[in-house]
Amino acid sequence: MENRPNSLDLPAFKSFEGTLRVPGSKSISNRALLLSALAKGETRLHYLLQSDDTIHMGNALAQLGVDISFFENGTEAVIKGLGSSFVAQEGKFFLGNAGTAMRSLTAALCLGNGKFTLHGEPRMHERPIGDLIFALRSLGADIRCLENESYPPLEIHANGLKGSSVSVRGNISSQYLTALLLCAPYTENGLTITVEGELISKPYIALTISMMKDFGITVKNNNFESFEIPKGVYIAPGDYEIEGDASSASYPLAAAAISHGKVRVEGVGENSIQGDIRFASVLQQMGAQITYGKNWVECKGCELNAIDMDLNHIPDAAMTIAVLALFAKGTTKIRGIASWKVKETDRLFALKTELQKLGAFVETDDDSITITPPAKLKSASIDTYNDHRMAMCFSLVSLGGTPITIMDPACVNKTYPSYFDDFMRLAK
Repeated sequence: MENRPNSLDLPAFKSFEGTLRVPGSKSISNRALLLSALAKGETRLHYLLQSDDTIHMGNALAQLGVDISFFENGTEAVIKGLGSSFVAQEGKFFLGNAGTAMRSLTAALCLGNGKFTLHGEPRMHERPIGDLIFALRSLGADIRCLENESYPPLEIHANGLKGSSVSVRGNISSQYLTALLLCAPYTENGLTITVEGELISKPYIALTISMMKDFGITVKNNNFESFEIPKGVYIAPGDYEIEGDASSASYPLAAAAISHGKVRVEGVGENSIQGDIRFASVLQQMGAQITYGKNWVECKGCELNAIDMDLNHIPDAAMTIAVLALFAKGTTKIRGIASWKVKETDRLFALKTELQKLGAFVETDDDSITITPPAKLKSASIDTYNDHRMAMCFSLVSLGGTPITIMDPACVNKTYPSYFDDFMRLAK
């Protein structure tokens, strides 16, 4: 969507059938961009996600002196890595609402020398980063919060990181730990990271470790309680193919489940390194028929049943389950979702508010949401809070025979710019 329309009216669809390839994974794309920039040698990225979040990361790296060339509308890139920390001495970077870019660059910029400022959209300045800042300061970083302590915007006076050992809380965001892991090989002495308390979203950490290994650094994972990372240099792997986004795949798969249709999603399958591929197994437990291939997953819909599950391991895809609850028999309870409150918006509040507009009975506490569907869904205008996942999740309501209006539909540009084009192509 070139312009930013105020709203999009979706009619009451009856079916959702077909095959599509989802865009590249946001999580893999932004990690791959940073790893390629720090690596020794040239990396050729294939199926890179072209979206707001990856554009912010790519622009920041180019501004830092990294040689990046994009092709095929931004989905292919050649990056000549530095083989070291960044050499730029100064910079001011606008990162929108890209959490992965803000957290990982905060750590990576501390490795070099110079003065850097990181800022973003108003919501980014409300998303906490204090645990990461505290951990980096313990390693010798000079990081100053320009407005409110523990929140962006940030000013970094970089002079390298000492390394050795550090601890970080694991119960707010796994992105803090990912940021420390990614920069650890370039600290003075390597790094041992200890996690304080329970670590949420473990699959995202497993993804980070897997990608670091692809770039030549092996992390010793002590049961997700501590991590040992040697001092070293990332080595460019040459060609690197990025999987389709498993979180984005949740929407067409759920669409098939709701409409009793059949959809094949290509680009992500049984060999995926992304935690959100487990969304398909949750769909299976709700009653859908799931089939996997090496590089695809297929869903055939049928009657859905409510679930009571801890979905801490798939917090983004768990939002899709919350909307699926409208079409399931019984009351659905989703637990382990405290991190929703510090995402692109307060997703716990946003989901409760919008589900209630549709007639659902919804209860929440700090870590769970309980949803009882109404006898008949109400048509409604859905506010999306500048949150891409709110728009994509609630588009699914139209497949239950209820027309719906999605406000600010272009917010999907954050991770899936062609979402509504794909959706309208398969919906009938």
